Amino acid sequence: MDENRVKNFGAVISRLISKENLNREEVKDCFCQIMRNEQPDLQQGAFMAALTAKGETAPEIAGVWEAIYEQDTVRVKPLVNKPLVDNCGTGMDSLKTFNISTAASIVAAAGGVVLAKHGARALSGSLGTIDMLESLGVDVETDVETVRRSIETAGIGIFNGMSAKVHPQALFRILSQIRFGTTLNIAGSLANPALPRYAVRGVYSAELLQPVAEVMREIGYKKALVIYGSAPGGRGMDELSVLGESRIAELGEDGQIINYSLSPADFGLKPGRTEDILTSGDKQRETLRLLRILSGGENGAAFNAVCLNAAPVFYIAGEADSLQQGYAKAAEIIRSGAAIAKLRQWVQTQNSNPQAGLARLDSLLAELDGTKVS
Repeated sequence: MDENRVKNFGAVISRLISKENLNREEVKDCFCQIMRNEQPDLQQGAFMAALTAKGETAPEIAGVWEAIYEQDTVRVKPLVNKPLVDNCGTGMDSLKTFNISTAASIVAAAGGVVLAKHGARALSGSLGTIDMLESLGVDVETDVETVRRSIETAGIGIFNGMSAKVHPQALFRILSQIRFGTTLNIAGSLANPALPRYAVRGVYSAELLQPVAEVMREIGYKKALVIYGSAPGGRGMDELSVLGESRIAELGEDGQIINYSLSPADFGLKPGRTEDILTSGDKQRETLRLLRILSGGENGAAFNAVCLNAAPVFYIAGEADSLQQGYAKAAEIIRSGAAIAKLRQWVQTQNSNPQAGLARLDSLLAELDGTKVS
């Protein structure tokens, strides 16, 4: 390694420790060095920790995003005639719920929203969206062209953010070595190969609402909702909360960002119980739970949480005039059976082996209702 570059990089870390903000180009240059593994591991971790501890500005997050998108993202351009939407969270939130956004995305796709999702496997105890969709039969290790075709055909697809077929250089190496929330959780989740311009983005801290909305504006998003939900005991989630207040930063098509709060009562709901939306951590059990919700076989807080988080996806895509209308639409879609039908279509289209994927899904559905699928 070049000693001068190591010293210069260390000087930048010192500036961050002193709470000095960097410009977009400085951060991009530093993160390019991290991605090329041109700095010692300790300096790489120190840079991300110092930037996170200081509190990231929009230009700083944009710099990390630009480095990832330009250097380590295989890009595609789905041909669709509707707004292309992403719906995901940063993860690293303190409340470990079941895969709410995964279920909400399937419901939204069943209601006509076109989704290009970008997710990851869990690196610790809970189950990530990639883990869950793999369990359902979706081929999450496929190439980006297969995902593109799924988006165009089924109206939904997911890019595996930790796959070398999507980010071939460095993203997995970095993510696999850290267990705390960093700028990478935000910027990496924004490095969607399809570059959608509409999104619902959950964040792990209320302090990130405004900066993330600002960075989404800076990198070209037309409309977005950035959300953080609260829970009893000072915990929070990167979803709209069925347990308590949710805070939202909304980026409008005029470039303005407005901030507001919502509660379950705004949707005619009573606050749910925390234990009803927590994950068990068991993949099979959680897979069946998600299918039970999508099949309309579960009511209560879990059902409400899915509908509540499908609502902003409908709203941001122009498929609902309000979040309340989006909630009602989601509930109707689940009860009609359209959500399960959409999941079947997704399993069939995003798959190198559709027969095996559908067999997996049918086996789960048979286990769910105790019958054999002929």
